[in-house]
Amino acid sequence: MKLLAVETATPACSAALLVDGEILEKYELAPREHTKLILPMIDGLMAEAGLSVQQLDGLAFGRGPGSFTGVRIATGVIQGIALGADLPVAPISTLASIAQDYFNRQGAGCVLAAMDARMGEIFFGAYKKNENGLARLLQQEQVTPASEIFFPPLKAAGAGSGWSVYRDELTLRVGEWLTHIDDQILPRAATVVQLAENDFNNGLAVPVEQAMPVYLRDKVAKKESER
Repeated sequence: MKLLAVETATPACSAALLVDGEILEKYELAPREHTKLILPMIDGLMAEAGLSVQQLDGLAFGRGPGSFTGVRIATGVIQGIALGADLPVAPISTLASIAQDYFNRQGAGCVLAAMDARMGEIFFGAYKKNENGLARLLQQEQVTPASEIFFPPLKAAGAGSGWSVYRDELTLRVGEWLTHIDDQILPRAATVVQLAENDFNNGLAVPVEQAMPVYLRDKVAKKESER
């Protein structure tokens, strides 16, 4: 299987290419540079692999939550490629991408992924590693004050930028269930494409017109556009 993925929902910008089980990725921490970086990243990966878009089986993108502008960039880039090449798409949660990154490196059984949502809130999701080593959502993703998160009563690690900004509130809320914190993890295309492969294998990819972003709240889009 050959899949191309992009992720631009945070200050990190990345593109990844899955080719028959191997993942190539270009990643750069570059706030406000995503529109300049993402297409050259894609072109570089495709050239490195010696592939054309027509040889791909599908596409994937980080569909949010995250920065409204960032999520919109990833959505627009993938929609444009998908329309031009008539390819199916797998929209992948940015919170799931964070959880998967932690699972890949640490092997924890449960992760509480949190991203700073600004306005005193976080984007939050609880994930468990399934039998295939992939992040599985345990409950609906949330946008909420850190002190009001709802999480399953399981031993879990904390991951993502939300744990840096709201460490005290989250630690107090989770209490004895918390095992470890890694607040440096950002969503990235390598884990987006890893999760997308599973979606494609299970018939969960969608036509481009159904490949939509997820913001979790309308106020995020409004606040970003007013800046």
